[in-house]
Amino acid sequence: MIEQMTVLSFSHFVQGPAAAQYLADLGADVVKVEPPSGSWERKVGSAGIRLSGRSVTFLAVNRNKRSIVVDLKHPDAKTVLRPLIQQADVLLENYRGGALDRLGLGYDAVREIKHDIIYASATGWGSRGPMAGNPGVDLLVQARSGLVAATGGADSPTAAGTPVVDHHGAALLAMGVLAAYARKLVTGKGTRVETSLLGAGLDLQAESLALYFSGRKTTEDLRRPAELACWAIDPPYGVYRLLDAEVAIALNGPMDDFGAALGDAVLDEYTPSDRRDKRVEYTAAVATALAGMTYQEVADKLRARGFWIEKVATYDDVRVDPQVVEEGLLTGFAVGDEEATVLNHPVRYNGELPPVRRAPAELGEHTVEVLQEAGFSAAEVSAFLSSGVVAAPGPGEGC
Repeated sequence: MIEQMTVLSFSHFVQGPAAAQYLADLGADVVKVEPPSGSWERKVGSAGIRLSGRSVTFLAVNRNKRSIVVDLKHPDAKTVLRPLIQQADVLLENYRGGALDRLGLGYDAVREIKHDIIYASATGWGSRGPMAGNPGVDLLVQARSGLVAATGGADSPTAAGTPVVDHHGAALLAMGVLAAYARKLVTGKGTRVETSLLGAGLDLQAESLALYFSGRKTTEDLRRPAELACWAIDPPYGVYRLLDAEVAIALNGPMDDFGAALGDAVLDEYTPSDRRDKRVEYTAAVATALAGMTYQEVADKLRARGFWIEKVATYDDVRVDPQVVEEGLLTGFAVGDEEATVLNHPVRYNGELPPVRRAPAELGEHTVEVLQEAGFSAAEVSAFLSSGVVAAPGPGEGC
């Protein structure tokens, strides 16, 4: 894996911490540099959900890391950070554009300290253009990238329902760091890596955008019945209500015997070209045919003919799904007297998933340890603690 990689992570919210967590899962020594009050996701968890006082948002994206506290506004901050930067392969950050520059930790300043540094930045909108430096969050990017319009259709724009752009942005940032690290191992040179939520939001739609622009489509083409899952794929590709569940029908190929498979004479009258030319009418006919059936009836009829379907699952279903369980895609760890359940690292290597080596750290839990590893003496670390440039939890303290 990448056990020799060292990462200083100046990150908060979800995109940056999740990217650093991917690298930590793969074996990198990731040191999370936090302000005295803690990173944002440590303080303000989504929906106010906490376990033993810990934000679950923080717990979801910060395993396998060490935490140190450094007050970046303190005049001695660079004295503390200089040896850490000199020993690091990667500095990863997702502050708003220009924030670290103002603190003397921008790319040029860090490169003077470590000429072969991999300096990886994730922003909302990118580092150029009229939006550079503006705050960017998942929902706003879903909106501006067209994802909301494409998800719900022109008549009913709908957000994805979970921050998909944040998490895809994290994966892209980690991918960029790994590519830069491979380059460094070969050439000895560092790299400036830049990703954005805007780029991630568009990347999620790579096929759809290519079809739209290359096919010279218009917004009118996004209009479709609520059941259809994608403007560019012919029905019955979509989600339909049954007597006892909802079913997703995904096969986008020869559907000549779809009506016959369901035993529906009305559907059986439609030709293959009707699926596209009369898609509103055809979709309504599919919805009517399915509305009187149970999931088991539909599954028996369609799977026997090779059609691809799945029942629409709730999160409760996901937790006990035998395929999810067998793949080990959910994991957990103790948080005080409670148990956190989080998504596991989603990639196997030689058949194995990377382990949870370290639960998400308490604020400043490793400050003393990391500074001593960087070469500071016990007296120097004590002086830093006294001055307030760094902080560490006292006996029995936790955050």
